[in-house]
Amino acid sequence: MLTLLASFLLSNPSMDPRLVGASREDGAGWIQLHLKGKPRDIGYQYGTLLAAEIDDAQRAQRSEISGKYDWDWYRVTAKKLFWSKVDPEYQQEMEGQAEGLKAKGYNIDVWDVLAYNANIEIGGYYIPTLREKETGVRQSGAKESCSAFVATGSYTKDGRPVLGHNLWWSYLMGERANVILDIQPEKGEPFKMDAFCGMIHSGTDYAINAAGIGFCETTISGFAGFDPSGIPEFVRMRKAIQYSKSLDDVARIFKTGNNGGYANTWLIVDLNANTIGKLELGLKNVNLATTADGYYVGSNFPENPKLIAQEIPGGWDADPKSNGCEARRLRWNTLLTENRGKIDAELGKAFLADTYDQTTGKKGGNDNTLCGKGEFGGATNTKVADGGLLSKQSFWARMGVSDGSEKHFASKGGFLHDIKSQPWILVK
Repeated sequence: MLTLLASFLLSNPSMDPRLVGASREDGAGWIQLHLKGKPRDIGYQYGTLLAAEIDDAQRAQRSEISGKYDWDWYRVTAKKLFWSKVDPEYQQEMEGQAEGLKAKGYNIDVWDVLAYNANIEIGGYYIPTLREKETGVRQSGAKESCSAFVATGSYTKDGRPVLGHNLWWSYLMGERANVILDIQPEKGEPFKMDAFCGMIHSGTDYAINAAGIGFCETTISGFAGFDPSGIPEFVRMRKAIQYSKSLDDVARIFKTGNNGGYANTWLIVDLNANTIGKLELGLKNVNLATTADGYYVGSNFPENPKLIAQEIPGGWDADPKSNGCEARRLRWNTLLTENRGKIDAELGKAFLADTYDQTTGKKGGNDNTLCGKGEFGGATNTKVADGGLLSKQSFWARMGVSDGSEKHFASKGGFLHDIKSQPWILVK
């Protein structure tokens, strides 16, 4: 239901005309935000209706950053590296968010908003290049984040695409990946996506638009590479879901100005063409595959031999018994092959909640299972949709662990909370 604040303001639009058309709904661990209008107004609505949660998320993120590269450094670096490469509409949206936060009494400016949106690629991709210059050792800062699949044609129950994804992240920040954004922008396509609280691009990356385009991703584990002169990934992702009308549009937008930040394998749906795609987006190596009858999966493994040779320091262990990414790939291939012709949204839910370790024959959930359960991180939200739902910009979503179990921490404190069991909800 609407929060008291949102309900009151919406019933009294003269008090703040910039909130007209915006609303907030809370339930089952999710916060659904409906935002509409010009870029600055969309940002203002976001910042106003989610002010306390954005403040909490930013403070939680800062708690994970320390030492030489502190938050002040992130602010300065994000401004220097990225601001001039951010499209004016997204600059305005971030400025609007800062205005909304200020209006609610929070001391968060546009450079905090920018640094927060850019923190994944700065921390995981840019900082490792700086350390390489200092030490002479090439290293990766990429997270092993997410499991995902896309299927169509003879693999699905109705022959139309099915797209599913769960986010793997630290439990501290993963519990704050609880926002569903429903945005009707002044330009481009209306779209919906899940997001880390306060991000304008998602970061968690399950998104669908009114033109029949949907996509999700899993990171490329072990990846190293970053081009400081390129366009930030958070801009390219947001632009891809807002302006794409075809699979080729998605690939073109992601490749234009590619900086290597947040290097992912993107699984894509083009509902109108009944076609799916897989875009392995490295820095030096970008590989696109498409099909109208088949499936693609993601579990943080690199695939192209040239990408592995040039962009994965130390090479790649392809043995499922010693590499959880490969263990999950093995499980994906087994489930999708065994269920050919039957895959729909309900089976997608079951796949993403799967806790069977195929390398040991044991159930329960670990780093080898599609529903990841680790000591410090694992699956923290899940989304899946079939063709019928995708055509309506609708999807099933579960906040928390994918199988509905709970995660309790013996020593809590600060920003870390227990992960509660939550039901599936249908996002409409």
